[in-house]
Amino acid sequence: MGRDIGGLHHVGLVVADMAKAVETCRRLGFTVPPPACPTLPTAPGAPPRPVGAANTHIYLRRNFVEIVTVVEDGQPMPAGARTIPLDVPDDKLPGLLAAVRGAAANLTACLDRFPGMHILIFDSPDIDRAASRLDSAGVGHGGVHAVQRPIETADGTRMVPAHYLEINSDEPGAPPGRLPEGRLGIAENAAVDEHQQPAHANGAVDLVGCVLCVPDDELPETARRYEAYLGRAAGRDGPTATFDLDDATVTLVAASAVPNLPPGGRPPAVPAFVGYTVAVHDIARTEEYLRAAGVSHTKPRAGEIVVPASEALGAAIVFRSSTR
Repeated sequence: MGRDIGGLHHVGLVVADMAKAVETCRRLGFTVPPPACPTLPTAPGAPPRPVGAANTHIYLRRNFVEIVTVVEDGQPMPAGARTIPLDVPDDKLPGLLAAVRGAAANLTACLDRFPGMHILIFDSPDIDRAASRLDSAGVGHGGVHAVQRPIETADGTRMVPAHYLEINSDEPGAPPGRLPEGRLGIAENAAVDEHQQPAHANGAVDLVGCVLCVPDDELPETARRYEAYLGRAAGRDGPTATFDLDDATVTLVAASAVPNLPPGGRPPAVPAFVGYTVAVHDIARTEEYLRAAGVSHTKPRAGEIVVPASEALGAAIVFRSSTR
């Protein structure tokens, strides 16, 4: 029987200014659609209003990078954002509003720590089996929920079914859906043939890795947590613990070693996601684009280019030559 975690579904960066974030990502060579924001009535019969969060996705071949910002109830949406009205029966409205506001509160708490990468969602071919395994391992989660997510097709944006769960902290009194490092979960998408990956000027193809920085003395316990989340053992190498998924890696690194390892740079607080890796078809063309755009970068090893967190919304990007 195959594993119930295949790779990375998406990573998410929480930002304070969506317009500037979109501009930054486009300068980095990503194709970024306008942000979207759900609208809901705040009471039965009331007019729909923006609520919760506005986001946009950098779509890749099998996954994406999410850019998200908090939208206070009734406040203006980010410039250029489009609305997605949510149709919900009156009796379900209070529960949905509570869930949306709870998620927004989690995002606000992340942003209060620092703007940057606070979301990591794993991809699963069978989320119900993943949920059952987490139950057996004693990992708390919020259960499997059905949602709609946007995808880009030849005919424009389309909403398709998806299922997800959020992993809860085992610390007493911790809010649901929030771990010390941010929001962690698992998602399963329905198969969609019409998905069209937009072309990216930097040559981006797939999201293939992320790096979590933890306090040195917490590395063994964090590795144990992620072994339970992922259902597999970590490979240990000094100050790092690496999980090899089917088509991606998750690396935990001790804080004292971060300056000496890609992506480098100490985060404002730990634990924290400090970077993610994007596969590209032609690393030379990626470097050529970044140089022409005036984006600072380094080349720590052959086949890799690192854009520092200061240039990339608080999380370093490792562009890596694709082997597929």
